[in-house]
Amino acid sequence: MKLTEPQKTISIDKSRFRVVVAGRRFGKTFLAINELAKFARYPNQKCLYIATTYRQAKGVIWDDLLQLLYEKNWVKKVNLSDLTVTLVNGSIITLRSSDNNTALRGTKWNFISLDEYASMDPATWDSILRPTLSDTEGHALFIGTPYGRNHFWDLYNNANTLDDWSSYQFTTAQGGNVAPAEIEAAKRDMAEREFNQEYNATFEDAAGIIAYAFTQDNVKTAPQLSPSNALHIGMDFNTDNFAACVMLQNKDTLHIIDEIMLQNASTGDMCKEIQQRYGRRMIFVYPDASGSQRKTSANGMTDHLILHNAGFKVRTPKTNPAVKDAIAAVNSRLRSTSGDIKLFIDPNCKNTLASMNKFTYKEGSRVPDKSSGYDHMFDALKYCVWQLFPLQQMRFDTLPGNRFRSTGVRPR
Repeated sequence: MKLTEPQKTISIDKSRFRVVVAGRRFGKTFLAINELAKFARYPNQKCLYIATTYRQAKGVIWDDLLQLLYEKNWVKKVNLSDLTVTLVNGSIITLRSSDNNTALRGTKWNFISLDEYASMDPATWDSILRPTLSDTEGHALFIGTPYGRNHFWDLYNNANTLDDWSSYQFTTAQGGNVAPAEIEAAKRDMAEREFNQEYNATFEDAAGIIAYAFTQDNVKTAPQLSPSNALHIGMDFNTDNFAACVMLQNKDTLHIIDEIMLQNASTGDMCKEIQQRYGRRMIFVYPDASGSQRKTSANGMTDHLILHNAGFKVRTPKTNPAVKDAIAAVNSRLRSTSGDIKLFIDPNCKNTLASMNKFTYKEGSRVPDKSSGYDHMFDALKYCVWQLFPLQQMRFDTLPGNRFRSTGVRPR
């Protein structure tokens, strides 16, 4: 059996750490076997395959691995009780399970393959296996089908931004091992979320993600900022987790280029941080409407007046929109019903991405769960999105010197 074209693409990738998200029957286990053999062909290498359970390690991969190694005449000794194969060149391939991860400590490995990583305790990698690759500068392959937006989701997203990491996402259909008619039959039989997770390899979350329209298509490196660019900043007032979402606007598209999250800070502190980062340029701020009454300075100025006195163009409604309407506005930018994307996020905006991925409703309700702490950057974003692209016309307060009124004119 030969590698498929998607499998070849992964195999020839020389990145030290590779993350492969794939649908059922893509051929993930076959890929893992070939990668183990690829690294073990060099003398005196120690290669490790990790499954979620001992039963999976022995039942899913063991026989096929032995068959491949025997066909190559590489086998010197087999230890069935220990699930270890010693090769004639001195290399060793060992199979283990993550359900007893403390037993994985101590050995230095040259290559590790973690199969169905989404179902493993993340400490298996973070605390136990990652250090075992340091002395050898070894490699790792993470493969699996998504299981909600958990640590596998985080790893996949982080791999897009880290040096010497790479990530891939393939559907079952792209694997070429399942007939199209069978995939269509499964689509008819399964709920949409489950089908998308198992066959389309998408990270679904049944817990009620608020940014339900967000996908990896919204993650895009920000364009170069020029001195002539105006900035649009959504702002959520807090003493701790004081959040500002910094955006560029190009016609009807927004691109989040930066984020600011301050602790134990005042509105004056936020003004100084923005000025230090971006100097003198046209800056529009879209804050929480409550700031027109909220006084946080020693001389009794409101938050909105502090922003105005700092030289920013403050644009705010008389009252905040209904929560459901503001959420709908953000999701309509992330992806419309026709599939248009009008909101992008730079991959370095980690707090914003976490807000997209993990800000949920309270269980059994449509009330946002603010106890998690993932709400602040989303709230900052929604104030800006609602005011630039409201779902209905609104009237705006205008502070002295602010040229934008309730005429529907949008700053560029």
